[in-house]
Amino acid sequence: MLPMIVHVPNVCSSLVWTRSEAGSCQSNPNAPCQCQESLEPLPLPPGQCMQGRWSQEIEEMEDKVTSPEKAEEAKLKARYPHLGQKPGGSDFLRKRLQKGFARVWIPDPEEVWKSAELLKDYKPGDKALLLHLEEGKDLEYHLDPKTKELPHLRNPDILVGENDLTALSYLHEPAVLHNLRVRFIDSKLIYTYCGIVLVAINPYEQLPIYGEDIINAYSGQNMGDMDPHIFAVAEEAYKQMARDERNQSIIVSGESGAGKTVSAKYAMRYFATVSGSASEANVEEKVLASNPIMESIGNAKTTRNDNSSRFGKYIEIGFDKRYRIIGANMRTYLLEKSRVVFQAEEERNYHIFYQLCASANIPEFKMLRLGNANNFHYTNQGGSPVIEGVDDAKEMAHTRQACTLLGISESYQMGIFRILAGILHLGNVGFASRDSDSCTIPPKHEPLSIFCDLMGVDYEEMCHWLCHRKLATATETYIKPISKLQATNARDALAKHIYAKLFNWIVDHVNQALHSAVKQHSFIGVLDIYGFETFEINSFEQFCINYANEKLQQQFNMHVFKLEQEEYMKEQIPWTLIDFYDNQPCINLIESKLGILDLLDEECKMPKGSDDTWAQKLYNTHLSKCALFEKPRLSNKAFIIQHFADKVEYQCEGFLEKNKDTVFEEQIKVLKSSKFKMLPELFQDDEKAISPTSATSSGRIPLTRTPAKPTKGRPGQMAKEHKKTVGHQFRNSLHLLMETLNATTPHYVRCIKPNDFKFPFTFDEKRAVQQLRACGVLETIRISAAGFPSRWTYQEFFSRYRVLMKQKDVLSDRKQTCKNVLEKLILDKDKYQFGKTKIFFRAGQVAYLEKLRADKLRAACIRIQKTIRGWLLRKKYLRMRRAAITVQRYVRGYQARCYAKFLRRTRAATIVQKYWRMYVVRRRYKITRAATIVLQSYLRGYLARNRYHKILREHKAVIIQKWVRGWLARTRYKRSMHAIIYLQCCFRRMMAKRELKKLKIEARSVERYKKLHIGMENKIMQLQRKVDEQNKDYKCLMEKLTNLEGIYNSETEKLRSDLERLQLSEEEAKVATGRVLSLQEEIAKLRKDLEQTQSEKKSIEERADKYKQETEQLVSSLKEENTLLKQEKETLNHLIVEQAKEMTETMEKKLVEETKQLELDLNDERLRYQNLLNEFSRLEERYDDLKEEMTLMVNVPKPGHKRTDSTHSSNESEYTFSSEIAETEDIPLRTEEPSEKKVPLDMSLFLKLQKRVTELEQEKQVMQDELDRKEEQMLRSKAKEEERPQVRGAELEYESLKRQELESENKKLKNELNELRKALSEKSAPEVTAPGAPAYRVLMEQLASVSEELDVRKEEVLILRSQLVSQKEAIQPKNTMTDSTILLEDVQKMKDKGEIAQAYIGLKETNRLLESQLQSQKRSHENEAEALRGEIQSLKEENNRQQQLLAQNLQLPPEARIEASLQHEITRLTNENLDLMEQLEKQDKTVRKLKKQLKVFAKKIGELEVGQMENISPGQIIDEPIRPVNIPRKEKDFQGMLEYKKEDEQKLVKNLILELKPRGVAVNLIPGLPAYILFMCVRHADYLNDDQKVRSLLTSTINSIKKVLKKRGDDFETVSFWLSNTCRFLHCLKQYSGEEGFMKHNTSRQNEHCLTNFDLAEYRQVLSDLAIQIYQQLVRVLENILQPMIVSGMLEHETIQGVSGVKPTGLRKRTSSIADEGTYTLDSILRQLNSFHSVMCQHGMDPELIKQVVKQMFYIVGAITLNNLLLRKDMCSWSKGMQIRYNVSQLEEWLRDKNLMNSGAKETLEPLIQAAQLLQVKKKTDDDAEAICSMCNALTTAQIVKVLNLYTPVNEFEERVSVSFIRTIQMRLRDRKDSPQLLMDAKHIFPVTFPFNPSSLALETIQIPASLGLGFIARV
Repeated sequence: MLPMIVHVPNVCSSLVWTRSEAGSCQSNPNAPCQCQESLEPLPLPPGQCMQGRWSQEIEEMEDKVTSPEKAEEAKLKARYPHLGQKPGGSDFLRKRLQKGFARVWIPDPEEVWKSAELLKDYKPGDKALLLHLEEGKDLEYHLDPKTKELPHLRNPDILVGENDLTALSYLHEPAVLHNLRVRFIDSKLIYTYCGIVLVAINPYEQLPIYGEDIINAYSGQNMGDMDPHIFAVAEEAYKQMARDERNQSIIVSGESGAGKTVSAKYAMRYFATVSGSASEANVEEKVLASNPIMESIGNAKTTRNDNSSRFGKYIEIGFDKRYRIIGANMRTYLLEKSRVVFQAEEERNYHIFYQLCASANIPEFKMLRLGNANNFHYTNQGGSPVIEGVDDAKEMAHTRQACTLLGISESYQMGIFRILAGILHLGNVGFASRDSDSCTIPPKHEPLSIFCDLMGVDYEEMCHWLCHRKLATATETYIKPISKLQATNARDALAKHIYAKLFNWIVDHVNQALHSAVKQHSFIGVLDIYGFETFEINSFEQFCINYANEKLQQQFNMHVFKLEQEEYMKEQIPWTLIDFYDNQPCINLIESKLGILDLLDEECKMPKGSDDTWAQKLYNTHLSKCALFEKPRLSNKAFIIQHFADKVEYQCEGFLEKNKDTVFEEQIKVLKSSKFKMLPELFQDDEKAISPTSATSSGRIPLTRTPAKPTKGRPGQMAKEHKKTVGHQFRNSLHLLMETLNATTPHYVRCIKPNDFKFPFTFDEKRAVQQLRACGVLETIRISAAGFPSRWTYQEFFSRYRVLMKQKDVLSDRKQTCKNVLEKLILDKDKYQFGKTKIFFRAGQVAYLEKLRADKLRAACIRIQKTIRGWLLRKKYLRMRRAAITVQRYVRGYQARCYAKFLRRTRAATIVQKYWRMYVVRRRYKITRAATIVLQSYLRGYLARNRYHKILREHKAVIIQKWVRGWLARTRYKRSMHAIIYLQCCFRRMMAKRELKKLKIEARSVERYKKLHIGMENKIMQLQRKVDEQNKDYKCLMEKLTNLEGIYNSETEKLRSDLERLQLSEEEAKVATGRVLSLQEEIAKLRKDLEQTQSEKKSIEERADKYKQETEQLVSSLKEENTLLKQEKETLNHLIVEQAKEMTETMEKKLVEETKQLELDLNDERLRYQNLLNEFSRLEERYDDLKEEMTLMVNVPKPGHKRTDSTHSSNESEYTFSSEIAETEDIPLRTEEPSEKKVPLDMSLFLKLQKRVTELEQEKQVMQDELDRKEEQMLRSKAKEEERPQVRGAELEYESLKRQELESENKKLKNELNELRKALSEKSAPEVTAPGAPAYRVLMEQLASVSEELDVRKEEVLILRSQLVSQKEAIQPKNTMTDSTILLEDVQKMKDKGEIAQAYIGLKETNRLLESQLQSQKRSHENEAEALRGEIQSLKEENNRQQQLLAQNLQLPPEARIEASLQHEITRLTNENLDLMEQLEKQDKTVRKLKKQLKVFAKKIGELEVGQMENISPGQIIDEPIRPVNIPRKEKDFQGMLEYKKEDEQKLVKNLILELKPRGVAVNLIPGLPAYILFMCVRHADYLNDDQKVRSLLTSTINSIKKVLKKRGDDFETVSFWLSNTCRFLHCLKQYSGEEGFMKHNTSRQNEHCLTNFDLAEYRQVLSDLAIQIYQQLVRVLENILQPMIVSGMLEHETIQGVSGVKPTGLRKRTSSIADEGTYTLDSILRQLNSFHSVMCQHGMDPELIKQVVKQMFYIVGAITLNNLLLRKDMCSWSKGMQIRYNVSQLEEWLRDKNLMNSGAKETLEPLIQAAQLLQVKKKTDDDAEAICSMCNALTTAQIVKVLNLYTPVNEFEERVSVSFIRTIQMRLRDRKDSPQLLMDAKHIFPVTFPFNPSSLALETIQIPASLGLGFIARV
């Protein structure tokens, strides 16, 4: 540890920006180091920083500063110690400050950091900066008046998007954030290195970067060589485990939803794949099978993630000494138990509860009495019971399936579900208050009764203890009732306790399933743990999580510091103190004595302890003493801790309750007394309950929740265990975890959640920065930047900065050259250090060197441009001058000619003008005169017409006046009469008025009044009385009126209610009226439609009548044309014949196309077949290895030779090696029993292997049948008649071979059944083989299926034997039997002529067989003739039918007639084709059946011959060695045969195969000599008619070749040699087989050497399979030799020197697992190819086979190169594309030199060529996109997009590919249908064929050299 030094505040407050000519950000020679201020957003508390060597320098500077200007300069130097070190000191600094236009980062509230450009020069003392933002706005950025801190500088564009963040020149937060964003958004790259940390950003999209091809690409690679990937981290851990023999850990952390679980899963998949455990017990599958279980019981929906993991887990993957996976173990940490009883809004409980509720309708779940999740208190609090897009019922099925895979039986599964359902019902238990201190449960409470039934406990007892508790004192025990609130809390605590116990129980069973009995040698741990958490309300869970992250961050800091120190010491760099944040004080605050956890535990022990009193204790203890502890201003129930990532405020409420985790012991006792057997298991003692998690024999550390030290059993101990706090348990488990991690080598993966909405490839800067600060990435940057972050090897530095050196500076010693150059470029030696292998630079120096390099290149470009432009302009000027003189000469001559022409034209124009003007004037005069005359005539006529109209108007005016004046006189008269009458009326009215006046005066007089009013008084009195009576009546009426008003009001109310009701009815009536009206309108419309329809009907009838008439007319015309059509009948027939010919031609073309398709299918089938052979050979090798291992383990002697039945046919010998393997498959089981008696039989592995072998055999048989069928079709189409006898003979053999194969298969299966039964009965564990055990049931099902297969095989054998008997009876009639007995008697008489009798009998049998074949052929010919007669008859009928059809067609119109006739003809031809196809299929079936029968016949005949030979007495065969075949040999030359004795066979094989050295044979002897010798031996055995000798020799040959290849399979010469000889042996078997197809190229002498007695066609197939296996092994050897060379030679090595330069790299290449073995170049590859080619040619390999090998080699080169190109961002540049194209051209040149251009090898390089072209083409416009799409037809869309995304400029002159251009490419290629796979399959092997290549070498001329040691062989 470094000493603690007081932190000195930063005093520097200014920064320097410079601007290059290109406008990019540059720095001075000692560019500013922003390592300290880059992380200022994370303030460091006082006393928590270890300060390095700069503190003393800063103090010295402060002492020397006197003036403000110098103080400003000192601040600059203090903050950026790299400035001012160039010659000139401060003068140089001031010059650098005068330049503007630098690019900087400024803080932004929305985007966190925003890019800007400096517009105005910065001067010391300026308070603001004038900046120009990228969006086009100008901004005045004010500096902090206190610190005057300047913005961070931006890195050059060439460094943006680097794989490693430490490769950036300026290391600070905005640079890190911008680099991650560019890689994630623009390049779609989710992984980035940050020193030793892998930063993984969740893309929220499935990416094709996790396939097995990617795993193979990363396997064996150094970590810095490939692009960042989780596989690279896993490979690093795996290699370090194997190299250092030290356990490893991969720590995966991050927020919920960041992808931690997925990253851990991919890491485990990588280990399972590269460790070779895929074919064994696949632990990775088991671990992945545990994921659904752990997710269902440990994951839940939160506001941030729908599948948030609420616990941490650490999985140890164990490896054996060979570093293969043997087992795994899981630890869990801090399960969030509070979620069981409470969920926040929009959150859910654990998934398993909702899965159970969704599956409540399943019959077996009826007993759980579940329902909707909303019905349960524990699942409805969050209000979000459903997750969108998730089917809980289906997830439940996955969970149950995973439980079954991990060995949890159905009964245990139902037990788990019962407990979980009981927890749900327990949550619905309600309490009723009696008083404030007691409560009760309602009687017969349904939820409680269901809980008790499910748990198997007593209802009354559980009801009692839910409402009471037991208090124990020193003397007495009290039972005390509890309040309703306490009872509810106790119920929830019981539910949490049950769930936690069940969780632990499930984890234990998962560990049991993953446990292995094999001793563990080492392990790799994968830690998937929660990241730093801060919410609006933070409680106990967040406190524990952040506490764990503090510990992990401390371990991470120390590890990073340690690695830095090791790197410096390794390179022998002087070690200096590095300032880094130490969070030990924060950890002490939490876990030390009187820390937060200690005070919490102490408060939990207090009788009346509460959250408030605990908070007060925290304030009193830490508030004034610890700067990391704060109190919120507005709360007395919360506290704030300054964590390494951020300040977090914790609410004290609930801390005590969660820490106590109090469960009443009485309730636990009730559960322990349950009748449900599984429930008491959960509550056993700690040692028994979690025994799988305790320390094992392999040295694993105990898991979580176990005590640090085992406690002794004492009375009351269980109560104490229940009182142990959760914080104490978590602290212990965390200490154990840290001990484990400290004992391993850690590897870090930090998962980042880019946004909270799960949008694919969407980057939220705020969220990203929060996580980067919390996960330690910026701390890595801080530590790296404090020292020498940029590190180059000497070769890399020389290659990159060679342009800065002069020729005289370049020395042979690269190290000295680099030292000399750096001393000239950077004068301050503190800015760099020279290590043993690397140069170390401080931050900013690389940017300065890049600036110098860019300036040098720019100056060189300008000089080149200047010279070229001057030369071009000079050349252009001279060319223009000569052109100008020529132009002037021609122009002047042209101008003189034009002037003369002008003069002539002027004179001519004057004459023309004179006459033209005269013509114009005269014409104008004539026009004027004519116009004048016309005007005069029109004017005079107009005046005359006006005069006439005037006279006419005057005449008509007189007439009008006459009538008007008469009318006026009459009007005047009428008006006068009217006035007179009116006056008379007025006068008479006046006189009448006067008379009326007189009468009125007279009426007013007294006398008149009296006369008129006599008796008036009496009338008045009477009227008065009437008035009084009316008043009385009025009063009565008023009273009645009031009464009536009251009645009226009541009636009015009634009427009003009635009125309202009537109004409602009226409204309804209105609605009904409206409906009626609408219906009436519809009726009216319908009536209109009806009328319209009737009118249309009438019109249609009229048209129909019209049409009928027209039709009649047309028919009459057609009748007239009928005679003409009859004449055309013959022409139509001729056309039909021609069309039939055309149809025939098209059918032939289709047949040709189908044939081609069949050939393609045949190639595919051949490929599948060869892959199966490869798999078979792999299994065979695996079997041999296991057999050897078992032999060594049990120390038993090797098994002796196994005899075979001599009655078997030759086919048995072909498959001797395979059948022996099949029969001894159970040997590992038998031999393993004594060695490992305690280990139970791994039945799952055995059944898996057995099933796999059965599937392979079935698939092989199906493919063989399909191959036979297609080959038969091709042979039948070529030469059907010629090959019929041969095919029949082959089919006869096939039938017998099939029978024998079935019999051997039956024997093998019987043996396997017996061995299985024996193993189960003797050595299996009782729990595995118990009748109810799952393994027993699976095994019984497997045995039943095997028995059924045996029965089927028996039935097939019986059917075949019955067919043999029936066919035997058909072949041999009674007379043949009598003849055979007579012949046998005659033979017995001729004892001295036994050989003649034998030959005679064989001849007779052959004649009879041929006779029967001829008879069957005769019958088949007769049947064919009969079929032809039937076809003739059908053709006649068809002809008649066509004539009738033509007669009918003649009555149709011409167009319809032609169309109908053509349609009919097409239909007829189609039907004929279908009939022919059906007949062809029937004939194929018949032929196959006959072939099988012929095979049976041939086999039977062979058995009869053998039987007859056995009946001959020994005396008849005394002279057997003297063969009569030797008698006709008249010449003394050799016959091309080699004779050897039976006992010399092993010696022959040993000398010729096992101990033969290919190199000597290839150099000194003829090619293929062993093959010729073996065939000549086979010829001799055939000549002797010795089938046992043939079988034995061929079997020994095949097995010996396999043995040699197994022993020396890695030697290319050996494999090539035996591939050549195997092919030659196969060709010899074909050439001398006697088949006409193979004898065409033979000489007559060679035809005499053909085999006579045996047909070895089946052995040819076996040899062909062997040749395929050897070829595949040869390809693997080639690949192993070439693979280390390809990447280095094709990609990394600079074949064209100086074209490409190395970009700045990261911190280091992270590993030194593989020592440098020398750099391979392209010449190395070419030399290796030459070596391969020369060896194959020396061995006499067929030219066609050599072409196939070369094609495969070039495919491997192209595939591996392209795959590495797609996975390496540093290789995707323009210069690298040029290098690749040059390298490919060299490979093509090699093909031309070897005359192999037609081998197809060049085509395999086409994807690589197109990828190189893609790197070099222009990538800007839409035309460029179209060109790329048309050019890259051999690349997939994914590959094109990947290359464009990875394209990285090496120099700043190159431009990046824009995102819009990549989107354009994707849009154009979206319709292309290609494979989504990113990488090429480098393991793909093309199907190999062995074309027949006959040898012209005569066998009799072959000499056997003495060097082979074959003197015991004699030439015959």
